[in-house]
Amino acid sequence: MIEVEVRGDIEYAIRQLKKKLQMDGMKKELRRREYYEKPSVKKRRKAAEAKRKLRKVMYRMRKEW
Repeated sequence: MIEVEVRGDIEYAIRQLKKKLQMDGMKKELRRREYYEKPSVKKRRKAAEAKRKLRKVMYRMRKEW
């Protein structure tokens, strides 16, 4: 559960909430669930995410050498 304490400035609290939602991945998840995603599209998206994640790890490993 994400919580933001409001102490006067509502705009600041909204910005903090949006930042926390983005960091948590909730914003991306909500956008993804807005419409039905066919199983084949879901499979392709998951594969692309895994590939991107692997590339990121490999880049970091190469950078350490």
